Amino acid sequence: MSSKSSRRRAREFALQGIYQWLLSGNSVPVIEEHVEQASGFDKADRELFVSLLRGTLENVADLQYDFAPFIDRPLSELSPVERGILLLATHELKNCLETPYRVVINEAIELAKGYGGTDGHRFVNGVLDKLATQLRAAEIAALKSEGKR
Repeated sequence: MSSKSSRRRAREFALQGIYQWLLSGNSVPVIEEHVEQASGFDKADRELFVSLLRGTLENVADLQYDFAPFIDRPLSELSPVERGILLLATHELKNCLETPYRVVINEAIELAKGYGGTDGHRFVNGVLDKLATQLRAAEIAALKSEGKR
């Protein structure tokens, strides 16, 4: 089993920060400082962590607006872990176009498997698959034309 990449670790720590924000409402600098002191943070891609955490938490309302049409229940009924993963992945799909959409979805599924409920990864996958067709339509069309979807 290979060790986790620095990018996966950055996403895990960003999710922890988002989760903390959802539960505590602490400010981003306080959360950032707290997460950066966690064990193993030194092995994470710090630049990616900061970009994901800040980018997500500065745009929560817009990100929720983007994925809300694809969830099967009110936002208030999502677990904080599922909500955090959807916020993070939606941010990445919208703003990190250099990361292929399949990578964003796979990383979100891995986070859901690691931190979410029993079938949380299926829920996350379903929502993000639908969202990707909207946010990454050109990328998906290009892959289809190459026969790689």
